[in-house]
Amino acid sequence: MMEIKGLDYNTQREKLILSEYGREIQKMVDLAISLPTKEERTRCAHAIIRQMENKNPQVRESNDYQQTLWDHLYLMSRKQLDIDWPYDMSDAENILSKPAPMEHPTHNGNAHLRHYGHLMIEVFERLKTMPEGPECDELTRLTANQMKRDLATWGHGSMDDEKVADDLARFTDGKIQLDLSTFRFDRITTAPANEPKRNKKRK
Repeated sequence: MMEIKGLDYNTQREKLILSEYGREIQKMVDLAISLPTKEERTRCAHAIIRQMENKNPQVRESNDYQQTLWDHLYLMSRKQLDIDWPYDMSDAENILSKPAPMEHPTHNGNAHLRHYGHLMIEVFERLKTMPEGPECDELTRLTANQMKRDLATWGHGSMDDEKVADDLARFTDGKIQLDLSTFRFDRITTAPANEPKRNKKRK
């Protein structure tokens, strides 16, 4: 980027530790650090706290907002402000710690199953270990029909029987194999979710 003498770009400045207080407050903190005596630094710190409170008044909503302000000052000084702090600063750095990232619901590799839903994943797992017999056949029938309804609703209108059979075999590790020459699906009446509603014109 071309630099023009006399212009001060934000991109060229040092990143603010707590941007809600602005660069002027940060400059005041830097000045306080450089003062020669503890008395001067302490007096300046109290003045900065008052400015911080005015700059960020919503902090007053907290019962311990004074502690919070001093924690913020401690962080903005990069722990270099040598004064007798009126509060315990040992937990101040926790303010800057980021929360652990939330796990995505499909973190376990089931993103490709999202149109079938979480409950269907449990059914697939049940079918994997279920012994052959009438109960397994009935659950297979119910599962296949639900899968077809899910595809009709969330699969952009796709209700391909072969896809249902293929997905059912794949998600049960090959345990359930639909014979499409004999298996009969229920009639699907669910309209696709992305189908626009038709407004009837009033006569």
